Amino acid sequence: MPDSAADRFRIPSLRDRVTEAEWQARVDLAACYRLMEIYGMADMGANHVSLAVPGEEGAFLINSYGMLYEEITASSLTKIDIHGNTLLRPDFPDGLSYGVNRAGFVIHGAIHAARPELACVIHTHTWAGMAVSSLECGLVPMTQTAMRFAKIGYHDYEGVVLDLSMQEKLVRDLGDFPALILRNHGLLTVGRTIGEAFNWMHRLELSCKAQLAAQATGQRIVQVPDRVVEETWNNYQPNTRRPYGVLEWPALLRKLDRIDPGYRD
Repeated sequence: MPDSAADRFRIPSLRDRVTEAEWQARVDLAACYRLMEIYGMADMGANHVSLAVPGEEGAFLINSYGMLYEEITASSLTKIDIHGNTLLRPDFPDGLSYGVNRAGFVIHGAIHAARPELACVIHTHTWAGMAVSSLECGLVPMTQTAMRFAKIGYHDYEGVVLDLSMQEKLVRDLGDFPALILRNHGLLTVGRTIGEAFNWMHRLELSCKAQLAAQATGQRIVQVPDRVVEETWNNYQPNTRRPYGVLEWPALLRKLDRIDPGYRD
């Protein structure tokens, strides 16, 4: 039987060409891409998750533009710097030469440059995120989960993010928030670890879906007193609880190893 296209699309391992710390980062990032697919937050090859390379100031890993989230591996990720220079590119088969999406570099590069303490940046175009981003009211703190996002940033739409001049405003609107709603566009979360950023995005996505479901009924939404919203928001903050991702990220990796272990290649 002839080899399938998937069989022919095998990318040589980069494990011997990077540090152990970078390899672990690659494994975690590849896992995150596949988990984004599993949890319904992928947009074929569009959107991006980026992760800083440990020990290399200004360097980060991002998906090679043209691959689906479900096929990304540790060796298929491209390493670039905050100026958009390619530092390490995978060896693609069949003469393919996937690069990095310009919009992905502009958005992610801006945040990695301005907020080096943040390791991971996740940006999505889910149907729920795009819908809420287009509502004048934005995300409403109507559920306990949504109250975690009672204080987040909003960034007005100015077109496809291709111009470097857009970076300053993007960073300003993110501020010190863990999440940013890109008006008429989608969602963005950040984290000191990849597990933290994924947790923020997963919960932000759930909050958007719950809001849209409730609004679709046409019924009046119960208003929670501002004092209670503030107290609930505070309970979700880093100074009142353990960091997000500490418990669930290892469990998510175990889940992935059971059903889709190829991300480690």
